Amino acid sequence: MADKEVLLTPDGLSKLEKELDHLKTVKRREVAARIKQALEFGDISENSEYDDAKNEQAFVEGRIATLEKMLRNARVIDQDEVDTDTVTVGSKVRLKDLESGQEYEYTLVGSAEADPAAARISNESPVGRAILGKKVGTVVEVDAPAGTLRYEILSISR
Repeated sequence: MADKEVLLTPDGLSKLEKELDHLKTVKRREVAARIKQALEFGDISENSEYDDAKNEQAFVEGRIATLEKMLRNARVIDQDEVDTDTVTVGSKVRLKDLESGQEYEYTLVGSAEADPAAARISNESPVGRAILGKKVGTVVEVDAPAGTLRYEILSISR
């Protein structure tokens, strides 16, 4: 099975590359030092510091492998190519909740960069899937645990 393409903005690509570099150059050394120090305590069969350090090492190595795979499969979205007629990954979209009248502005990004607290929603999220490919003025329905939400697309920008 082919690896899934990872859509990234230039900013998202930079963040992942910085995280990978930090893990490889700083975190690996810190964890190795913790393991070495824990081994100096003697018997590792009942050494919680050693177990904790080994668990952290496994996490760090797993994250490094994940980041390397994501970067191998990355496709960077060029902001100059983001369409302002229809919603695409990289679009900034203003939505109006038709029930409450409240307006929201989101940037649609790939799942690797999603951060709802920073108004960056994934193209794979329910709202992201509903608005992808739609035009200004379109009303979309999103199935949510609280019921069906209806949004109108007010604007699309870069």
